[in-house]
Amino acid sequence: MSYTASTVSEPEFQQAVHEIRSTLAPLFKQSPEYENAFKVLMIPERIITFRVAWEDDKGACQVNTGFRVQFSSVLGPYKGGLRLHPSVNLSILKFLGFEQIFKNALTGLHMGGGKGGSDFDPKGRSDNEIRRFCVSFMRELSRHIGADTDVPAGDIGVGGREVGFLFGAYKSFRNEFAGILTGKGFDFGGSKIRPEATGYGAVYYLEEMIKAASGEDFKGKKTLISGSGNVAQYAALKVIELGGVVLSLSDSKGALVSEGDEGLTSEFIEKVAELKLKGGYLKDLSAPSGFKYHEGARPWTLVKKVDVAIPSATQNEINGDEAKAMVAAGLRYIAEGANMPSTQEAIDVFEGERKKGSDKAVWYGPGKAANCGGVAVSGLEMAQNSARLQWSEEEVDAKLKNIMQTCFRTCYETGKEFSDSGALPSLVVGANVAGFLKVANAAKAQGDWF
Repeated sequence: MSYTASTVSEPEFQQAVHEIRSTLAPLFKQSPEYENAFKVLMIPERIITFRVAWEDDKGACQVNTGFRVQFSSVLGPYKGGLRLHPSVNLSILKFLGFEQIFKNALTGLHMGGGKGGSDFDPKGRSDNEIRRFCVSFMRELSRHIGADTDVPAGDIGVGGREVGFLFGAYKSFRNEFAGILTGKGFDFGGSKIRPEATGYGAVYYLEEMIKAASGEDFKGKKTLISGSGNVAQYAALKVIELGGVVLSLSDSKGALVSEGDEGLTSEFIEKVAELKLKGGYLKDLSAPSGFKYHEGARPWTLVKKVDVAIPSATQNEINGDEAKAMVAAGLRYIAEGANMPSTQEAIDVFEGERKKGSDKAVWYGPGKAANCGGVAVSGLEMAQNSARLQWSEEEVDAKLKNIMQTCFRTCYETGKEFSDSGALPSLVVGANVAGFLKVANAAKAQGDWF
C-alpha cells in the first residue's frame, strides 16, 4: 500500500507522514485494520484555497494566496494556527495540519486538527497594510470557520495584532461576537498565559522527562534553545525560573551562544522580547558578557557541554550531524518547542542513543507532545468563550501543567507498550500511537473508515 502517491511535490508533508507511519508499525502488526484508518486520516477532509487581494500604502493592488486545510473534525472543531510567511505553501500546511490532529488529541481536549495561512509577509509592512490584508483574508475565510466548525489561532507571523484585526473583520462580516479565533486580547475574550503557553508547556513536559529518567529537576541543567520568538522566550524564562542555565537563542540571521557556563538572564530575555516586537534581530543587541554572536549559524554545534535542548525555531533545523554533535556534548534530553524541528536523520540519532540502553541515553520528546501546550491553552480559551468567563493566570497555568503532565504519562505508558527495548521507552512511538489510536477509534465510530 502506497502512502505517497499524491504527495510527490509535498516534501514536508511526506516527511510528516513517514515519521508517523514508521512508528506505527508495531500497532499495525498487532491490529492490521488500523492501516485503513491511516490511509483515510492522511487525506484532509477539506482544503480551501483562495485569492487575497489587498491595497498597500501606495494604493497599489497586491495579491497573495490564502489557505485553510481542515484535516480532521472527529474529536471536535478544526483547530490549528494561521501562518503568514513567504514560505507558506500547501505542503507545509498539510504537514502542520496532519501533526495538529494528533497533537490536539494528546491534550485530552475536544479539538480536531487543521492549519492555514498565506504567503503574505508581514515583516516591513505598516499596521494599515497588515489590517487591510487581514480584512481581505477574513472576507473569504469567514465563510468556512465558526465556534463549532473551525477555530484558528496564531502561528508564525500572526500575533496579537493580527488576531485582533482578523477577529474584528469576522465580527463585521458576520455580525456576531463569537469565539472563532484564539490568542485574542484578554479584554475581548482571550485567555491568560496564551503567549507563554507553548514555551511553558515544553518545559513542563521536560520536567516530567527529567524526573522519570533520573529523579532530578532542572536545577543546573545546561540548556540550548533555538529561536527567539514567543516559544523560545517563555521556555527560556521558565528554565531560568526552575534553576536551569540557558546557553543560547537564535533567529534567521544567526545564533547567540554562551562561550562557557554563563546563562542568559531574564532581564536579557525581556530585551529580546522588546526587540522582536519591533521586528529586529539578535545581532542588533549587544552580546551579554560571556556570550558570542555567530552570524548565519545555529547553536547545536557551538557548545562543549549541554544537558537539555529545546529547538523552538522552525521545521528541520536539526540535521543528523548536529544531533551527533549534541550527543557528543552530553545531551540527555531534547523536547521540541517547534513543529518537526528535527530531521528524520536527527531523530534516528536520538532514538539510536536511547536504544543503546546506557545510563547516558538520550531521551527525545516529539513536538506533537512537547509543544502541545500552546493549543491546549487555545482549547482552554475556547472553553472560557463558550462559558462567557475568564480564568485567572494561576488557574490557567495549573490546568496547562496538568495537561502537560498527563500528556507525558500517556506518551510514557504507550511507549512502554509499543516501543522496542531500550534504557527508556520511546516517547515518539508513545505520542504517535496514543494520538493516532484516539483519532482512529473516533473516526471508526463515526463511520469514516471501516
